[in-house]
Amino acid sequence: MRSKSQSLLLRQIALHAALAPLAIIWLFPLWMMFVFSTMPDNGIFSPDIVLWPSTNFVENFKNLQADTDFIGAMVISVGVALIYTVLSVLLTSMAGWALARYRFVGRSIVIAIILGTITLPFSVVVIPQFIMVAREFKLANTWVALIVPPLFNSLGVLFMRQSFSMMPGELFDAARVEGVKEWQIFLRIALPLARPTMAALAIILFLASWNNYLWPLLINSKPGMMTAPVALGTLIGLTKVSWGGIMAGAVLLTAPILVVFVALQRHFIAGIAAGAIK
Repeated sequence: MRSKSQSLLLRQIALHAALAPLAIIWLFPLWMMFVFSTMPDNGIFSPDIVLWPSTNFVENFKNLQADTDFIGAMVISVGVALIYTVLSVLLTSMAGWALARYRFVGRSIVIAIILGTITLPFSVVVIPQFIMVAREFKLANTWVALIVPPLFNSLGVLFMRQSFSMMPGELFDAARVEGVKEWQIFLRIALPLARPTMAALAIILFLASWNNYLWPLLINSKPGMMTAPVALGTLIGLTKVSWGGIMAGAVLLTAPILVVFVALQRHFIAGIAAGAIK
């Protein structure tokens, strides 16, 4: 037993020794982004190598706020990402439940179409989607235009379908025998069992909405409806680029995501593992 524990300890030390350099390589750009956010614009392009923070972060943030109303853009990004995540998880869960537990004509065709849409890049559909939302529905510069078009996520549907397919059908059949209605089976039995998968999907969808740049840039032209990534993009002008403000904004955009991921990484890993095992 003692030799086994020593062998396990040595393997753990070797694993950490191998992963530590990779972690440093991954964290170094984030650290340099923070360092640059604390420096003036002329200091960022200094030939000297600077690895420690300076004292200009507050000034960079003030310039960022004066140029873009970044706090307002952050509020819009948070609101859009939260609403989109909740609605998209609910819709994809319902679609995944129907495809996993119900048998109907054309079911395989629907699954094949959903699989096919994953291969389509967003650039293929962005122009027709923009024409439909902005010109036909006249929803440009609204929260609806930011949230509704990307709600149905093909990957999320397949993700939830896999999760529901792994659940024992006898459990739901027993609930039906007891007279439980279908919507109650879905809400009170299926969704609680799929909680790890839903947590992982929620993190993925929140990140996708938080980092989305192209669609908010196209559909919103008013400064008061800009999301945070679009607001940062406005700092890059033809004759002037506020690098200090961009770095400060990037830090403010990255920090909440890192906190959320670190806090929920256990659920994320559990959900990914649950979706990969059948």
